[in-house]
Amino acid sequence: QLQASGGGLVQAGGSLRLSCAASGRTFSSYAMGWFRQAPGKEREFVAAITSSGGSTAYADSVKGRFTISRDNVKNTVYLQMNSLKPEDTAVYYCASKLTRTTVPITTAPRYTIWGQGTLVTVSS
Repeated sequence: QLQASGGGLVQAGGSLRLSCAASGRTFSSYAMGWFRQAPGKEREFVAAITSSGGSTAYADSVKGRFTISRDNVKNTVYLQMNSLKPEDTAVYYCASKLTRTTVPITTAPRYTIWGQGTLVTVSS
């Protein structure tokens, strides 16, 4: 089970940090990802991290502004979002897949467990 938190209302240029807490004792065996869905749009990939944390991947639209990380002791994955833009407004979802692949997973269908989403609103 995944529980996302940290969303809210922020002005353009501001920062937020999203957290996604996972239950269970095998978190370190799960690849993790963040996706987002804006109103009227399809869900899109944001960032991904391998189970070990050794490799990450980002959508071009967030590269250089967002950072994904994980704490395998706290069973939590984070998404640090800086220099936020109004177009970052969306519901953000975390997802997981039991795999030790060394390549970050960037496609939604490959993930098997999804959190409930947290709303991020960026005002101009």
